[in-house]
Amino acid sequence: MIEIRNLEIPEIKIIKPKQHLDHRGFFSETYNKKLLSEYGIDIDFVQDNHAFSKSKHTLRGLHFQDGSYAQDKLVRVIKGKILDIAVDLRFNSPTFGKYVSAIISPEEWNQILVPIGFAHGLLTLEDNTEVLYKTSNYYSPANDRGIKWDDPNLNINWGNVQVSDFIISDKDNDLPSFDKNTKYFN
Repeated sequence: MIEIRNLEIPEIKIIKPKQHLDHRGFFSETYNKKLLSEYGIDIDFVQDNHAFSKSKHTLRGLHFQDGSYAQDKLVRVIKGKILDIAVDLRFNSPTFGKYVSAIISPEEWNQILVPIGFAHGLLTLEDNTEVLYKTSNYYSPANDRGIKWDDPNLNINWGNVQVSDFIISDKDNDLPSFDKNTKYFN
């Protein structure tokens, strides 16, 4: 079976697939479309992505794609550990501009589902962290968007890490601020 629980913003879900353990190790179906659809999660994933971060405190995000290239994401970690962040960008949502966070790791054997309408980011908490994630749409450079990770309007708690220790790309450092008047998603 599978365990699914909602976070404080109920559209964001933590998914824990079953592990079948024995003396050799384990086996797990990390994704089963039919099983997820029985829980009301009916998403067609079309692309798998693999991100490797060699150093802890690598920050990636906050990213999303807009328009016809918007993406649902199903994120898991196969090595290391991350603090995963999802920010609600659905303009008419009661949680617009709010965020949720979760620790995702192989030890927890958990995944996070970030649906369309949310910006996504992560902070690695260990060296040599590897993140795999499925997307429901293909990457489109023309639709690639983001929000500044340290925007004071969002007030994201990135944990007990000194900002000076963060490793951030120039692209992510130059993302625009969150605008409370922008209709990112309706």
